[in-house]
Amino acid sequence: MQLNGMILTFPKEIKLLIAAFILVLSVGFYSGLLFVGETSTVNPNGIEEQYLGNENNEDATVMKFKKSEQEMLTLVHNHILSMSIIFFLVGLILSTTKLNKSLKMFLIIEPFLSVILTFGGLYLLWTGLLWMKYVVILSGILMTLTFTVS
Repeated sequence: MQLNGMILTFPKEIKLLIAAFILVLSVGFYSGLLFVGETSTVNPNGIEEQYLGNENNEDATVMKFKKSEQEMLTLVHNHILSMSIIFFLVGLILSTTKLNKSLKMFLIIEPFLSVILTFGGLYLLWTGLLWMKYVVILSGILMTLTFTVS
């Protein structure tokens, strides 16, 4: 079956459904980024403090405590499941567009790697691998760029 460019042949109702889905999904995705910005200051030390706490930092203006294992497992579980569904659906839609095949394959596959690196990285950061905060930042940026381009 030839999928490349098939989106152009979809009935108007399906195109509108896809447009509405992508619009609402984008609002949810980018509001999630706003939440990240509010809770972790989007820098390596802010991410570390968000999950490992800052109770030893006397200069902290807001006291944060280390997340429990249950909180971390819930966060990782929920984000990996929900984001895999999001990127699966976006990938299905993207597969029907008329794009360069290599670019399309990258945009379809890369977010799944970034989801694992971002949220698995948060868990590994929580366990004490402090350098994972840099992996989390890079994979989170790449995931966001891929979503935006897609």
